[in-house]
Amino acid sequence: MSPHTADLRKVPIEELRQRIHEILLHLSEWLLTKTGHDIEQRYFEIGERRASQGVALPAYCWAMIMTKEHLWEFLQRQGFMRGPLEIYGEMELLRLLDQFFDRGLCFATEGYERYAHLQNGFQSRGREAQQAAG
Repeated sequence: MSPHTADLRKVPIEELRQRIHEILLHLSEWLLTKTGHDIEQRYFEIGERRASQGVALPAYCWAMIMTKEHLWEFLQRQGFMRGPLEIYGEMELLRLLDQFFDRGLCFATEGYERYAHLQNGFQSRGREAQQAAG
């Protein structure tokens, strides 16, 4: 619904639901057991996919930020903060969430840029071939 993410309308709604479901259903795995390499592979691929779908990079970045914010707001509404131990746990959860989303965003941006670079190179070679033939 945000004007910042309007470009995501280019992505099939079911695909967006699957990505959100993947994050939420497996959040503890992503935060606790997945490696930086796992995050790199998955989000590099997602970045390439969004670029191939014509989604503007800022729209994708906003979507990642908003997803993190909504998730954090949900956790805060659950009221799990009670005492010092819970506060420490909440701070650690926030750190892990930030780390996951920040890395996901960076790797997706790298994938997006690689796709754009390859497409630009392909288009340039096509123009050069047309000019040489023309």
